[in-house]
Amino acid sequence: MTDIKRIGVLTSGGDCAGLNAVVMSVVNAATKFGWEVYGIHDGTDGLTNRPLSYEILTESNFSNTPWPRLAGSYLGSLNTGVKESQEVLAKRFGEGVRELGLDAVVVVGGDGSMNIVSNYCKMACVKMVGIPKTIDNDTPLTDYSVGFNTACQVCSNALDDLMTTARSHHRALILEVMGRDAGHLAMHSALAGFADVCLVPEIPYTIDGIINKLESIKQSGRTSALIVVSEGVKTEKGEAVTTSVNMVGEKINGGIGEYLSNLINANYKGFQTRVTKLGHVQRSGTPTAFDRGLAVVLGSEAVRLLSEGYTDRMVALTHGEVTSYPLEEVVKAGTAGLDANSSYIKAARAIGMYVGEEI
Repeated sequence: MTDIKRIGVLTSGGDCAGLNAVVMSVVNAATKFGWEVYGIHDGTDGLTNRPLSYEILTESNFSNTPWPRLAGSYLGSLNTGVKESQEVLAKRFGEGVRELGLDAVVVVGGDGSMNIVSNYCKMACVKMVGIPKTIDNDTPLTDYSVGFNTACQVCSNALDDLMTTARSHHRALILEVMGRDAGHLAMHSALAGFADVCLVPEIPYTIDGIINKLESIKQSGRTSALIVVSEGVKTEKGEAVTTSVNMVGEKINGGIGEYLSNLINANYKGFQTRVTKLGHVQRSGTPTAFDRGLAVVLGSEAVRLLSEGYTDRMVALTHGEVTSYPLEEVVKAGTAGLDANSSYIKAARAIGMYVGEEI
């Protein structure tokens, strides 16, 4: 057992469904140990900005409110780069930790967020445990991250809705989904939504391959089709569709849907295409039962690890079992892309979906 008396919890990176259930789980589990829990606002900003921004959390924050059932982050999150040096921010972070008297910090974020905050915590001499969350599901060493399952549900619901208008107007409708450079969200959604084509960053494709699939649909007598494409997909030549960057120089994905639509329309007259870019709707949606359960399991496990003196670890669900890994191992593993030989790819090909060229 440890001498922890007060912990902080923060959400960092892009928001998603299930974050509030994670925070609730951390608060309730920590309360059972008699710990105080400080909710840090807006990611690390709550500790690096002045004045500090936080609130004391108790079970009552969530026991008679809808928050655990809602998407988004009760605490606010941080998903922008910073222009100040990591050394300056780490110093402010440590000062904030000491001012609040925190003995440990639970970070709900992706692998990048956890790595950054872990370094801050080491410099501040405070324990830290990370909980993976991302709709991209690209955090390594865990089968699923909180938020992914709900995003898949949002995308598959969109495909259900698009099919009715696709049939009405005899079109091939393109749905562009998020995922950054990983194709998990696109692939899982395409299977659940019975799409005809799914393009992911990990597998090369050809316009001819897409058109051949559309023509086979036309020849079968069906007058509509659905295409799912991940935002990180590049052109046939492997070039980025856009060179846009955000205010801190990070690349902005997107535009592949319109690119494909223009090419298909220019080279094939069997179907007219239209594009739906789902955007930030994918971060919303009512958290699914799976994401709620995963949130509770990982949140409570993070608190258990801290109670037993562990630090610099990420909790995970691996092969259906709750476990944890050293953060240095998580960082070393790198971003987890979609396995081009996964069961999902094999199943998609088995039912006739075009998922790119065989590698």
